Amino acid sequence: MARTRKAAAKKEPPKKPSSGVSKKKAPTKHKPAAKGRGKGRGKAATKIPPFTLTAATNTSSPDFIVRGTSENALFSFTAYRGEGMCLLAMNWKQGTPPDNFVGFAIEYMEPGATQFFALQNRIAFPSSSGQINANTLSSRLSPFQKFRWTHFPSNATTPGLYTYRVTSVFMDDKGVLSYGDFQEAAIELEAETYPGELNICFTRGFISSQAFVDKFGTNGGVGTILPTNANAGITFTSTDPQEETALAWMGFEARSAILNTLDAAIADTTANVRVCAYDFNDPEIVSRLEQLKGRLKIIIDDSGSHKPATAAETKAAAMLVSSAGADNVQRQHMGDLQHNKSIVVDGDQTKIAIGGSTNFSWRGIYVQNNNTVVLQGETPVQIFSDAFDNFWANPDNPKGFDVTASADWIDLGFTNVEAQVTFSPHSTNNAKLQQIADDISSTQSSLFYSLAFLYETKGVIRDAITKVTSENNVFVYGLSDKTVGGLNIQLPNGNPPIAYPAALLQDVPPPFDQEATGGSGTRLHHKFVVIDFNQPTARVYTGSYNFSVAADTKNAENLFVIKDQRVATSYMVEAVSMFDHYAFRDSENSATDDKPLELQEPPASGSGVKPWWDKFWSDAQEERDRELFGQ
Repeated sequence: MARTRKAAAKKEPPKKPSSGVSKKKAPTKHKPAAKGRGKGRGKAATKIPPFTLTAATNTSSPDFIVRGTSENALFSFTAYRGEGMCLLAMNWKQGTPPDNFVGFAIEYMEPGATQFFALQNRIAFPSSSGQINANTLSSRLSPFQKFRWTHFPSNATTPGLYTYRVTSVFMDDKGVLSYGDFQEAAIELEAETYPGELNICFTRGFISSQAFVDKFGTNGGVGTILPTNANAGITFTSTDPQEETALAWMGFEARSAILNTLDAAIADTTANVRVCAYDFNDPEIVSRLEQLKGRLKIIIDDSGSHKPATAAETKAAAMLVSSAGADNVQRQHMGDLQHNKSIVVDGDQTKIAIGGSTNFSWRGIYVQNNNTVVLQGETPVQIFSDAFDNFWANPDNPKGFDVTASADWIDLGFTNVEAQVTFSPHSTNNAKLQQIADDISSTQSSLFYSLAFLYETKGVIRDAITKVTSENNVFVYGLSDKTVGGLNIQLPNGNPPIAYPAALLQDVPPPFDQEATGGSGTRLHHKFVVIDFNQPTARVYTGSYNFSVAADTKNAENLFVIKDQRVATSYMVEAVSMFDHYAFRDSENSATDDKPLELQEPPASGSGVKPWWDKFWSDAQEERDRELFGQ
């Protein structure tokens, strides 16, 4: 047996051409989402259920943009809230910095603490020995030569305000450092996005990272923390003493929300649970579902490698037939795939619905970049329950499912945030793909996307992304799991090539270490698009939906559109963090110079050498990046 671990309608045309989305009113007596709410116009207090799904304790929505207020500091400072992490952006207030400006020192103070700690750099100024002294890597001594930095605190699940202090650093001609006035801002990182309504959760997804190597070693724990293959996962038992620490670190909020939702369902004996699973081999999840017995109904994909008797999905189905009964377990693949990853808990005390891109599997939770959308309340639970019933009643029958109300946009009925959901498959007459492409094409300011399998997804979405990327007035950062033809060149307007995890850091100069693979398979698995995050019209598309014709008209999927700047900012921070991560790794793997990376000292007078910061004013990409985030 697997081990158990306790873990803390009528179709309407689009009403707004800018969004391209029509919506169906939710089946509820509650008032629909109020126009203009959820756009960052203040905090909304909400009645919180008697259980917690993450470590968050907030009862109102957290601030998502906080700015430093020092008039004396020579630079501006903006902190953007991600889910458990923070994007820190600086910009010079007047003109350009002096040549002796050598970077920013960044310090932070954890919630409830009284002491600041300096973020550590990985590179330092040149030394006579050519070696890096670990004692000099404090950013007070080795400042960051960047105008923005993403911080993912080691104690990211600590509720409360993280206070960031950023200081300008200067160096004289003798190598002595001095410091200018600092900027300071406090922001809440561990928090529910909209308490009691909507919470966006991410996996950490950086098993292939220096942070993972520092904590858990270079092999990625394959065979010790993680199973060697998917089919072995259903009965895998770890032998690594760091297992729980590693899994909590990798799975982060998504893991916490999923496991705690199931624990809440087990505790609420009135709750019925409905699950749609694609990759399905995590014994922590399966063992919890077994405890539900007849209160569970589940649909498990049976396409391709999921179908054989040796597949983890087949083994999990047999286990749940034994606990819940054969009438409560269904295998299906709809037109091509039953690709949903959803959970519905409907009880007297517990009303939770979960969608998003996170598979209930080892790779989905612990290796890949993924997101989980957690919804609470009667209306979303009813919407997801209806969708499950429609999937159940139409196994492998796309035409039967499409005529149900679940195949149209449905308003989730929240008070504080405007959000809709739809479920695939759609018919060609009810397809959503062109609507989304039209919305992408209407981007005014910025576009961020992380789309797994975009390299093999030709059509209107890729055409729209290519169009927007070529425009001079739109800033674009994009990610996929492989390079994408047409999006792999540096454009004159400053938009960079698409970033992708092509290889690990291996033969690279110190101080970088070889990274772990986490086993074979996709590492970047998100499916989201963020449009105009810095505008009141900000919106996000996300779900299990791969933005392809198959996802739209053949597969069983969930797809959200969330029109909200707070949510858009959290997805933007996730995109930037991943983009920097993979773009750096790719550039280092392609480098031929084995000289250690070092910080740049001020140029000697008359040398003609440009200071390190010059590219942030002279390079189109770096200049647009500095101006967008440092505005």
